[in-house]
Formats: sequence, structure tokens, C-alpha cells
Amino acid sequence: MICENRIVVVTGGARGLGREYALEFARQGAQVVVNDLGVSRDGTGGGSEAADALVDEIRALGGQAVANYDDVADWDGAGRIVNTAIEAFGGLDVVVNNAGFLRDRMFVNATVEEWDAVIRVHLRGHFCVSNHACRFWRERQKAGAPVDARIINTSSGAGLQGSIAQSVYSAAKGGIASLTLVQAAELRRYGITANALAPAARTRMTEEAFAAAMAKPEQGFDANAPENVAPLVVWLGSAHSAHVTGKVFEVAGGRISIADGWREGPVVDKGARWDPAEVGAAVDGLLAREVPAQKVYGT
Repeated sequence: MICENRIVVVTGGARGLGREYALEFARQGAQVVVNDLGVSRDGTGGGSEAADALVDEIRALGGQAVANYDDVADWDGAGRIVNTAIEAFGGLDVVVNNAGFLRDRMFVNATVEEWDAVIRVHLRGHFCVSNHACRFWRERQKAGAPVDARIINTSSGAGLQGSIAQSVYSAAKGGIASLTLVQAAELRRYGITANALAPAARTRMTEEAFAAAMAKPEQGFDANAPENVAPLVVWLGSAHSAHVTGKVFEVAGGRISIADGWREGPVVDKGARWDPAEVGAAVDGLLAREVPAQKVYGT
């Protein structure tokens, strides 16, 4: 068991990908906090039943788990999520930021309320929970205690290359990818690594939008099953991944890859100020030499 005695928080942990992460962490010996508000795909409603049911399932398998029902994007609630792990199990080693929902709409039809709701749960939610966890880990490190901690964020292919009708979701997930880079650079001195996932799997958030692509095959390997993503997440949460930080992993079925992020492409340098009339030819020359970006999903 590669995560024996590791203490893990999984946000949005009662269904879909989060459920599979929590189950696999428990199978690998971790003590798990299942955080979930029990909301629907669009973030409405709520309840404790889903989180409680998964905790019961983990315990029935011989694992250790407790439930938490706080809002990841509420500052005080995020603190209570972290404190649930500390109070129940005596510490915290891993935060898996998985909670989120969708409000899909073409950009010109989007509302500010939808924009704020999605940015809040994804981007602010990642900040609030991770920030509370990092304050705990920093204090432990300053006190001389060993820290071997992990932040595992959730980006998306939509965040890496965009997706039609998902402007706010793409913006939030792109922000999470950038956040991961900064966390990795700043937090390593405290014994904390930060990585992100861009998973492709069948969940409530994908089975409607991409129904045909996510359909379960009648036989053979189910490449879109959410449990396929869990092994990478659990390994990233283990002590074995201490040398890996600042990466965005794309994972689907049996495929694992590392996203090749933004980097400087072709350059032209005049060595002096450009005249506006000269810029067009210079840009055309750069375009002729660039490596084309991946297409936006849905185009």
C-alpha cells in the first residue's frame, strides 16, 4: 500500500472522480476526509447523504474515513475542512482539490452570476482549501517537524486549450494550471509539492456535454471510467512523488502525459522601436514559424 498512514482531503469527494480518488486512497492505506456539499451538476441543492454513504462504504472495506460538508470556497469553511483531517486523524498530508460544477453557455449569453459562481467554486475553492493547508504545513516545518505534503489540483483540457460554450469553466481551469506553477515554485521550501490534473473521464460534468464520446462500451476496456484516473492521483499523493512538482498531467483511460505548457515561440527583434506599418509583416513572419496550438474543443 503506497499511501499507508497518509492523511488525505478529497474535495467534491462523494461522486465521480472524487469518489474514485477517495476509494483508491483508502485501499492504499490512507485516512480520508470526504468533503462534499452534495450539490447537483450545476451547483444547486445539497445534502450530506452522498458523503456519508461513501464514508460508510470505505469503512465497510476496512478503511478509515470521515465526512465533511463545508463549502470549499468559503474561507472559514475551508479551514474547517482542513481541521476535520487534523482533528480526526492527527494531521494532513495531501489535499486533492476536485470540487466543482458547470454553468455551460455560449460566451455572449453568459451572465455575471454564472461567471462568478463557477470562478468561485473552482478558482477560489482551490485557493481557500490549499491556503489553509499550507499554513498548517508551514507552521509544522518552522517547528522542525518533517513535512512531505502534496497539493493535487484539477485543471482540464478546457483550461489548457479552451472549449466552446465553456468560457468561464475554461478560464477557471486555465487559472488553476497557472496557480499550480506558482504554488510549486513557492512551496517547495516547506516540503510541499503542487501538481495538477487534466482528466478525461465519464462524470456528471462530461456525460451530458460529451455523451457520445463518453458512452460506456458494450465490452472491452472502458477508457472513460473515472476509476482510471485514480492511480495517478494516489501516486501523486504518496511519498514516492516527492521529486515531481509544477506539472500538469493529462490522463485518460490508460494514457498519462505531461502537458507542454506556454513557452516562448518564434521571435523577431528589430533592435529598435517598430513603426506600426512594419508590424504586420513581422507578425506574419512569426505566424509562418509558429507551432500551431491545439484546437479549441468543439471547433
